[in-house]
Amino acid sequence: MKKSYIDLHCHPALKPFGKSFKYSPTKQNNLNSGRKNSIWHYSPPNFVERQFNKILTLTKFTQTDLTALAKANCNVVVIALYPFEKHFLKDKMLGVKFLPDLLVNLAAGVSQKRIDNLRNHNSYFQDLKDEYDFYKQLDNFAQIIDGVTYTYRLVNNYTEISTNITTSTSDRKIISLVPTIEGGHAFETGLDKDKDTANETTVLNNIDTVKNWEHKPFFLTLAHHFYNEICGHARSISIGLIKKNQNRGLNTDITDLGFKVIDKLLDNSDNKRILIDIKHMSTAARKTYYKLLETTYANENIPIIVSHGAANGRRSIVEWDVSDSKQSQYFTQDDINIYDSEILRIAKSKGIFGLQLDERRIASKKAIASSRIYWPSKKRRYRNKADLIWRQIRHIAELLDKNGLFCWETIAIGSDFDGIVNPIKGLWTAENLKDIKPYLIEKAEDYLKKYKSNLQPQNQISASEIIDRVLFINANEFLKTYFK
Repeated sequence: MKKSYIDLHCHPALKPFGKSFKYSPTKQNNLNSGRKNSIWHYSPPNFVERQFNKILTLTKFTQTDLTALAKANCNVVVIALYPFEKHFLKDKMLGVKFLPDLLVNLAAGVSQKRIDNLRNHNSYFQDLKDEYDFYKQLDNFAQIIDGVTYTYRLVNNYTEISTNITTSTSDRKIISLVPTIEGGHAFETGLDKDKDTANETTVLNNIDTVKNWEHKPFFLTLAHHFYNEICGHARSISIGLIKKNQNRGLNTDITDLGFKVIDKLLDNSDNKRILIDIKHMSTAARKTYYKLLETTYANENIPIIVSHGAANGRRSIVEWDVSDSKQSQYFTQDDINIYDSEILRIAKSKGIFGLQLDERRIASKKAIASSRIYWPSKKRRYRNKADLIWRQIRHIAELLDKNGLFCWETIAIGSDFDGIVNPIKGLWTAENLKDIKPYLIEKAEDYLKKYKSNLQPQNQISASEIIDRVLFINANEFLKTYFK
């Protein structure tokens, strides 16, 4: 199988689906890639958009449209269906209603018509189904890119991925889309910011419905930005005007409804288990979930997933202010990021850790500042930005090596591209993964020259294999093992 790169978490449909509300009929995925409501619409950043992002950290351009993925030679991507949360918009800001609309539209790059829809609709589950249908509309429809005929196909298991890759040729290629869901609110919870509204029967029935979809989601990110009546969430929003909307349920534990949701998701009857992604869960909810895995699910093979995250360099949820690594000074030390003891759990469960390509998550302000360049040089930019990624890889590897584990098999890429992210400068879209790869190999080579002898024998592999594992092999092996 050709090694390209696999992304464990991205949102190819978020922008085109959002733009589709501008047209009649709405929610249509246009086969004409020139239209902004097409998942094939190619819109890499121009000079002005790059400067706009550098100044305001807003990403209006597309990053994982299917054309960009094709140009990146990406043949497997894990897509996140996301019913956009209403609480970005709920209240007036500074007494003015349009301010939240403007902020969200700027940050997400959707459309005012989509914003209006978010304000007025009253069903996250219907929104979930609409986005799923948006993907299905052009499933297996041909698109010609640079003289090559491409299609994308939603897949049900790794066997279908393998078939799609082996049947692809130099002039006819298939991109496999693995469906997942971001946010348990998708099952119809958390609609009101100030009070519980979820109906248990409705929520559990909706999970059954999703389990019987033609393309069952591989995993679910249980929490997201706002309280969903299932479990508490970690702080993820720093914008003062929106931040207070996160306060309800912040840092709380799994609820009674949440335990039932987890049981329903992990029920493997008829091979229909939906795995759980711990990203966005509060530390209290994560601790309880780990306890569940150790007790109720002790005899089952359930991997721990972080689809898009970063290490915070701190020892544990309990010893949250203690660090055992000099690398931690370069990390964002918020509790939405993952503690060392959790990383060990992930590795021991044969789970996966998708590294989020978002400067705000992956690096401290000090590290970001030191990575900036003030004279145009693509080589210097990629070399400096590769440091932000390599430090995460190194920290996780040294932690696992110190604990007697194979240290290069846990980390992968979970970019969160086309989510509301502030990308690593220069690593604007899926196409730039191939540009930064040589610099990541260079970082790994420099590291091995100095520290290879400190690693356990099984961990003394080549620099190129280390980076191939991060970009492709680890995610591929994880899919091969669990996506059935």
